[in-house]
Amino acid sequence: MKQATAIDPSWATSKNKSFSADRANRVARNAVTSAGVMAAARDISVMRGYSDTYGVMVPKTAKVCNQRQSGRCWMFSAFNVARHATMELLDVDSFEFSQSFGMFYDKLEKANAMFERIIRTAHLPFDSREVCELLDEGVGDGGYYPFAMNLIAKWGLVPKAAMPETACSRNSSEMDAQLERLCRKGACELRSMAADGASASELRAHKEELLANVHGMLAVCLGEPPVTFDLEIQVGKKCKADPAKVFAVEGKAKGAAKKDSGDEDGKGDESERFVLRDAGITPREFAERYVPFDPNDYVTLVSMPGKTRPFGHAYHLTLTDSVVGGTPNRMLNVEPEVLDAAAVASLKAGVPVGMACDVMQQFPRYIDDYKYVLSTNGEDVEALFGCDLAMERADMIDMRETCLTHAMTFQGVQLDGDGRPRAWRVENSWGEKQGKDGYLVMSADWFHLYGGEVDVRREFVPTETLRQWDEAPVEDVTPWSGLATALGRGRQR
Repeated sequence: MKQATAIDPSWATSKNKSFSADRANRVARNAVTSAGVMAAARDISVMRGYSDTYGVMVPKTAKVCNQRQSGRCWMFSAFNVARHATMELLDVDSFEFSQSFGMFYDKLEKANAMFERIIRTAHLPFDSREVCELLDEGVGDGGYYPFAMNLIAKWGLVPKAAMPETACSRNSSEMDAQLERLCRKGACELRSMAADGASASELRAHKEELLANVHGMLAVCLGEPPVTFDLEIQVGKKCKADPAKVFAVEGKAKGAAKKDSGDEDGKGDESERFVLRDAGITPREFAERYVPFDPNDYVTLVSMPGKTRPFGHAYHLTLTDSVVGGTPNRMLNVEPEVLDAAAVASLKAGVPVGMACDVMQQFPRYIDDYKYVLSTNGEDVEALFGCDLAMERADMIDMRETCLTHAMTFQGVQLDGDGRPRAWRVENSWGEKQGKDGYLVMSADWFHLYGGEVDVRREFVPTETLRQWDEAPVEDVTPWSGLATALGRGRQR
């Protein structure tokens, strides 16, 4: 191989002099330096062709949530799916679970998993790749859909009112910095004890002391999670909860229209109001009674094409499982059309779909109009810079140009004449002021290029794909591999 060559200053000088001689260069320079890349590249004739009308939509969509300055999008996405079942059961138009409650136990579980792995790797050098990974990841905010399902299965859920957001859940950086310090100090202590010959039981006894400190710090930052609480919520007349816990509210609703007294369902007319009261219940009891879905009934499908990533192959991301003893963080690699089919089947049944993508790719988030459109042709960046930027998805994954950085929720889809997706309706977790009232329009080709994950119930997965999910051997993947990077390891999601 020839010796590396440096840039010749005369070459750069020549390019500098010739640049402004080209009219297109001058126009592009003036536009980008004044407005920024995405605003200058926006193709309004294309953008205005995207609408937010969909042939298939989930019947009930709640108020858009806001994760604020935290990396909890995976939790918001999963909880947005789960709350749909609660809204249907209670016959309400909106509902929100406490993400602070989920965050508390997520951090506690991550600390426990980290300490267990520190004990297991105590014989390795402190700068070994595995130990460095444990110390770098620590108890950060990021996660995956199965993380949320494990939390629900083990700890349950509570309404947001039972454990509201705090300054540290809305902006987690200060809390996370102290938690990371606490956990790394604990890791140092465990490794020192192991080096001095401490037994496994002695190490785990010290781990319990460390976890008590983690619990205390979380309680200071997020408040203590409720052990029991009193549920009292207004519900609709079609509420399917235990009738013994549903009570009519005296007095008519304001502005209610008068109707005939006869009512087929026996629950009165639409002006009547009902309240559900269930005192002294635990978070697990709340989940069992009022969140009618099975957190263990989900399949994670990803589409990661490439010569070293065969379809029909299952993967497990090692060193990522956040709940010791919980369902492992695994996924099945399939063609993008399989993701489409599973998501469409779920939406047709009225069930939202958790998904993940590389959200900031070709996303005009900060321009004044059409800031809600995710498309491959809405910004003509190649014309702006005069160079070819097109890459196939497999090449982008290999070259670390794309990865799953953000989780959201599919709430609807527009199909073409052949029944294939044209555009998706996406519920985000950045509040109602972002996008279009909190929602995004995502073209089908954008999702194929920059998407790559859906989490759906087993009943919506194609038969052959479900067989592969159940029977395919699972390959362990290290968190520093290219595939793990593509799947979002080490990135805020």
